[in-house]
Amino acid sequence: MCRHLAYLGPEEPLGRLLVEPPHSLFRQSWAPRRQRYGTVNADGFGVGWYAPGDPVPARYRRFGPIWADPSFTDLARVVRAGAVLAAVRDATRAGADGEAAAAPFAADRWLFSHNGAVAGWPDSAAPLVSVLPPVELLSLEARTDSAFVWALVLHRLRLGDDPAGALGWAVRELAEAAPASRLNLLLTDGTTITATAWGDSLWYRTEPGTGTVVASEPYEDDPLWQEVPDRTVLTASRTGVLFAPLEDPASVPSKEPCT
Repeated sequence: MCRHLAYLGPEEPLGRLLVEPPHSLFRQSWAPRRQRYGTVNADGFGVGWYAPGDPVPARYRRFGPIWADPSFTDLARVVRAGAVLAAVRDATRAGADGEAAAAPFAADRWLFSHNGAVAGWPDSAAPLVSVLPPVELLSLEARTDSAFVWALVLHRLRLGDDPAGALGWAVRELAEAAPASRLNLLLTDGTTITATAWGDSLWYRTEPGTGTVVASEPYEDDPLWQEVPDRTVLTASRTGVLFAPLEDPASVPSKEPCT
């Protein structure tokens, strides 16, 4: 269910990150190596990036496979950025909402992607609908589980949670409502990357001078790539990576009600 990648580091052409590596995100759209669910990511794609001096990201998204869009190849050759989030999509329900369902989702200074699925969607999410104000429910960009996950995360960010707190809260609430969910989330504001590993693969690569990449799977066989342990939240900058455990809600005997 999708492959995604986020990068922070020196400015690079998008193509050097997303197309040129031997097992790039571009190639992962038809030949992923570590995807546990699904085989082809041809139901849409998107890339978001930050231009120097502008905190609001730009996006390019399309419905359909990345390899069928010649405009993307040109764009990736000439656009340079030091902060990028990109994804290729394998839809839970093919055709649902078209381009609007393709990550990255965006609001304010944030870019977001979800690799996985909310088990039993949409019925399983019913207990969490009341968390969101009506205006936020009506503003969902698509009628998909990923768009709903993004709405939950954004709600917590706007309440003042830090990125790790917002992602962690959303993962725990969704995992409690739908225990078989896979919730690998990726979030950036152009200065940090925050990600969760919950039920699917997540890797990172960091090296002084070359930046940090967090991705569903390595795009090359460099030994610098390290797998993120499951049930973990990762926070990355251009210079390093920090980890914290995500507590499984099944192991928590009680909790305070949501506010």
